[in-house]
Amino acid sequence: MPYSKSGYQLILEDLRADDRIVNVASVPQRSPFRYPGGKTWLVPRVRQWLPSLRRKPSLLIEPFAGGAIVALTAAFEDLAEHVMLVELDEGVAAVWESILNGDSEWLADRILTFNVTEENVRAELSQPTQSLRDIAFQTILKNRTFHGGILAPGSNVIKFGENGKGIRSRWYPQTLAKRIQGIASIRHRITFVRGDGMEVISKYASMQTAAFFIDPPYTAAGKKAGTRMYTYHNLDHNRLFDITSGVAGDFLMTYDNASEVSELAMRHGFQVRTVSMKNTHHASMTELLIGRDLGWLR
Repeated sequence: MPYSKSGYQLILEDLRADDRIVNVASVPQRSPFRYPGGKTWLVPRVRQWLPSLRRKPSLLIEPFAGGAIVALTAAFEDLAEHVMLVELDEGVAAVWESILNGDSEWLADRILTFNVTEENVRAELSQPTQSLRDIAFQTILKNRTFHGGILAPGSNVIKFGENGKGIRSRWYPQTLAKRIQGIASIRHRITFVRGDGMEVISKYASMQTAAFFIDPPYTAAGKKAGTRMYTYHNLDHNRLFDITSGVAGDFLMTYDNASEVSELAMRHGFQVRTVSMKNTHHASMTELLIGRDLGWLR
């Protein structure tokens, strides 16, 4: 339907919502990261989306990788021939580079042997980083011992945590080591790019056999959450939609549920659906799924 004010209003009124809330405990946890904006809840929908395509993607690109749960799921479950993670944040990038480029065993062992106390964490984080592997370990340490896993400036260590466990609440060394080793075991199916996600979308836009999972920092429509959760939160959302509209293959976008985002999607001729999920405080919320054809979402 061509965009018009009346047409836009009609589409919004007819938007169907998927009210099923995924039990994230039923989804394999592949990523060593924890994020307030993590997409574990979306994995069952991704398992619908990718097999619905006319052919298996030769490349699935996650241009704002973060914890990269979607790309990791695709790699582990053979939903794409190959996956590409793109990340601009230096610390997060160091983790992926270490895991995929030969330092996975060192990183796993460092996690297994580190004694997490507030004193030790603060001492470690006060040390200057001498190498990529040092940056990677400090990033994992921050992600697992800071409030909400937030890595952006201003975040600090957990005080009380879950069940009074304090700073150790989210530190599961055996689990983290196992995840890191698991990812390393399929590294031949994963390419990592340290760089700008929109530039990578543009680079591969003409590739008909590529698919894109696009989960940008939530700073559209004046949202403030992204500014405190992500170091690189400034993003031109209009430009992102313009670039995505030129993609020859398929894509799936996820955004916070804001009318400005829905309007932007409609202007580009994209379909929009609301999907129910739970946030880190177990409160029910809805997010937007955006694509060219969301008929597979049932």
